[in-house]
Amino acid sequence: MATYVLVDTLNTFFRARHVVRGDIDTKVGMALHITLNSVKKACDDFDADHVVFCLEGRSWRKDYYEPYKRNRKEHRDAMSSREAEEDKIFFEVFDEFKQFVDTKTNCTVLQNSVLEADDLIAGWIQNHPNDNHVIVSTDGDFAQLIAPNVRQYNGVSNTTITYEGYFDDKGKPVVDKKTGEAKPAPEPQYMLFEKCMRGDTSDNVFSAYPGVRKKGTKNKVGLVEAFADKQTKGYNWNNMMLQRWVDHEGVEHRVLDDYTRNVTLCDLTAQPDDIREQIDTTIQTVESKNISQVGMRLMKFCAKWDMQRVADQAATFAEPLQARYIK
Repeated sequence: MATYVLVDTLNTFFRARHVVRGDIDTKVGMALHITLNSVKKACDDFDADHVVFCLEGRSWRKDYYEPYKRNRKEHRDAMSSREAEEDKIFFEVFDEFKQFVDTKTNCTVLQNSVLEADDLIAGWIQNHPNDNHVIVSTDGDFAQLIAPNVRQYNGVSNTTITYEGYFDDKGKPVVDKKTGEAKPAPEPQYMLFEKCMRGDTSDNVFSAYPGVRKKGTKNKVGLVEAFADKQTKGYNWNNMMLQRWVDHEGVEHRVLDDYTRNVTLCDLTAQPDDIREQIDTTIQTVESKNISQVGMRLMKFCAKWDMQRVADQAATFAEPLQARYIK
């Protein structure tokens, strides 16, 4: 049984950017440092055997559902010239980092022109069901994958999500600020169901039932009751799914139709068959690399980006980067 660290690469790199203040050189350097440190810490803490960097393609979801992530373009268009220039520099550095891990380390790098990193991470887990997996990301979408052999490490907040709960870097339960008690363990299947019903504003996925309540009232079924009835497809399930509502353009929607659409978009195990085939092919054709002197190559990369703290510990940072994939 192997343990894999699966890096949501773009997410990790760009989230790190937002926790650093200073000029662009400082931000770039710290984004690289936090990304490498997140990988190192995940490998150290969970005794990982291999690192897999997962990259973005142009998502198939944009063809399946035209509004998907359309808000991202609107956000970019609204950037000031300074923000746009910073964004451009970050992507240039990110491309160099991708090139480094692909050609100068033994890490696996997964990318497909129509797949998102989320698809590849979920696909890797499904193709390695008997192994352990640590997802490095701040993205809440991965909660649906949490299982006894799958955990998520957030390198920005330094917390880990497991099927038993949320834990800080010392292994102590994370306290919910609202309740003052330990955050309860995630419920992956309910969280996915709620996401498919409520939609996802960050990805511009519309709700299947706007205004739906978590708990029902005397006269109306809520999400909790419908979810409890999901397997048997009884009264509560059908009562919710057969509801109809009209959007602001006067178009009528049936909840079941929009929910089914959102399952295809949001459930990382429910992609269309042709997409599933691409995921499996991308993963199953991975070849093991055998690159030598990874530590020396890392030191050269650090020198270019003035990462002295990483360079000073190059041997320890290089260790997870030189571990080969053993099929």
